[in-house]
Amino acid sequence: MTERTLIKNLAALDEGPVSVSGWVDTVRDQKKVQFVVLRDESGAVQLVNPRSAAPAEGEDAGETVDSIISGLSVGTFLTATGQLKKDERVKLGGVEIKLESLDIATVAIAETPIAADSGIDKRMDWRFLDLRVPRNNLIFRVQTTFEHALRTYWVENDFVELHTPKFMATPSESRAELFHVDYFDGDAYLAQSPQFFKQMAQSAGFGKMFEIGPAFRADPSFTSRHATEFTSVDTEISWIDSHEDVMALQEQLMVAGLSAVKEKHGEEIQSLFGVEVVVPSTPFPRIPLAEAKRIVAERGHVIDRADDDMDPEGERQIAAHVQETYGHEFVFLTEYPASIRPFYHMRKDDDATLTKSYDLVWRGLEITTGAQREHRIDVLEQQVREKGMEVEELSDYLDFFRYGVPPHGGFGMGLARVIMLMLHQPNLREVTYLFRGPNRLTP
Repeated sequence: MTERTLIKNLAALDEGPVSVSGWVDTVRDQKKVQFVVLRDESGAVQLVNPRSAAPAEGEDAGETVDSIISGLSVGTFLTATGQLKKDERVKLGGVEIKLESLDIATVAIAETPIAADSGIDKRMDWRFLDLRVPRNNLIFRVQTTFEHALRTYWVENDFVELHTPKFMATPSESRAELFHVDYFDGDAYLAQSPQFFKQMAQSAGFGKMFEIGPAFRADPSFTSRHATEFTSVDTEISWIDSHEDVMALQEQLMVAGLSAVKEKHGEEIQSLFGVEVVVPSTPFPRIPLAEAKRIVAERGHVIDRADDDMDPEGERQIAAHVQETYGHEFVFLTEYPASIRPFYHMRKDDDATLTKSYDLVWRGLEITTGAQREHRIDVLEQQVREKGMEVEELSDYLDFFRYGVPPHGGFGMGLARVIMLMLHQPNLREVTYLFRGPNRLTP
């Protein structure tokens, strides 16, 4: 039996016997010749079968390649064996396979439940079929390359990869947006982030850590940028001087990730998405939040929020300003008010109403929150009380600081938001393998 060859590798082979396996993309059953486009995880190839002479009257033709192709349904998985032929006129890679045999693995139902123009909810119902489209397949190859580049940077710079628990006895930030879980005879919560545990790694003396893992928010939002379960990219480092060290780390990671994607997938992204992957220059622009809000107001948008945070239109406006002024897609918004930041964010030395924190905005959407953490136990306990929380309830967390911890900081970044912006997609559902939101738990 001829060994299976991935379709993307056919062009490098000499003409001769070859075997490929995949699913049927299209069938053209013509009078004199039959064509099948077969697709696998790496690409597509044209299979060609000149029809054989019709059997003589009374002769049993049996099952032939002709008859198998005539009965093929789109989506059928099969193995095709034949002779590889090179022909520059063939649009699919300049090669085709002259068929000798077909071996059907599984037959697909003839009428598929979704079409190219199906709405996103319908496509999400049949996500496994939706993902057979080359464009959607590429999304997750891009994601793989991006994650690998981040991991390569971390590992080469002596970071430790950790896998933190997702069951928590206490909330990681506040009781807002928490999923409560019955846990034997007690209560647990699904982790909103690995925040407490990545800080524990600093007290444990790990120095530098990272994690790519699930996080959960009981947020009933139906926007294009929210999900109830998402993949969080987190990192934490010790012995920093300020949040500037964290921002510098994130710049290096984003450059590494986008450079790898551009090198490996840039042409295919341009072809299938019409998008150029831009590797940003460093340093990224930095604007204090108060100044950013002033700039946004001068552009005609008044932020009307009960808190002091930026709103979505404000993020879009400040991104437009940065693009026009600096020619840059990224901007760090810094010095967020303590009133809208978690209790563990360090306050500024000269103004305790502001924190040593930032949000990273990319093309008008926040993708990251980062900060220097407060590591002094007396200050930390005071900030817990200021937020209306009980020190006793956070005793396990606060123990990390009672036994010594270095100055440290880090960030958390939503992976799907990054991929969505990188590929200029309209919402998270397009770039999430299986999306989870307030009204979606299947498939």
